[in-house]
Amino acid sequence: MKIYANRGSSGTHPENTLPAFQAAAELQVDGVVISVQLSKDGEIVVINDEKLERTTNGQGYVRDFTLDELKELDCGSWFSAEWAGETIPTLDEVLDVFKETTHRLNIELKTDVFPEDRLLDKVIALADKKEMADRLLLSSFNHEDIQKAAHNTSVESAIITMNVLVDVYDYARIVGTNRIHLSLPSAFRRMATDALRKGAIVYAYTVNDLQYAEELQHIGIHGIITNYPELMVEKFSK
Repeated sequence: MKIYANRGSSGTHPENTLPAFQAAAELQVDGVVISVQLSKDGEIVVINDEKLERTTNGQGYVRDFTLDELKELDCGSWFSAEWAGETIPTLDEVLDVFKETTHRLNIELKTDVFPEDRLLDKVIALADKKEMADRLLLSSFNHEDIQKAAHNTSVESAIITMNVLVDVYDYARIVGTNRIHLSLPSAFRRMATDALRKGAIVYAYTVNDLQYAEELQHIGIHGIITNYPELMVEKFSK
């Protein structure tokens, strides 16, 4: 079963920060999930929420601020005083962390609330520039973007869903992919086993409990996305 570090080692570091990604880069995990959006001036920034309040000392929507303005915010203090002064990284900076590793780079396009046609192409162009495009896996709750990726690029892609769906594999095939990222509760439903039986590649998120991880492995889930990659590596690398 594959192990992906969710937003870096986000259980022990502030999510989507360079320290979180640097910690993940040192682990023998298979991949890392990186959340991306565009700033007001079109730069690819790494932050999960559309609004700034939860993980920074800013207020408002990410899309309403330039990169320079976003770089002035503190995105570490909310987690711990130890990380005070950490700033929102760009995707360029995060990719550099993994330049010399073999980790798969699961770029999650945060375009489901505010559609952004430019983001997909910008991500692929940057990865191409850094000669890392062959390591990309694009995912999103915005399945229109995944359909675009599946039909117009050679990059692997996955739909993300937190809903309980009937025939999710058939739906994914209509979108253009056989990769499905399910929420933890959904991964224990019939939709997951049906999809696996039909040939889907199924990952579950966010799996932070060892017992759940073991049960998912028994079901045949291909991979887990976890905030505690250190814990999962210790268990499943034995």
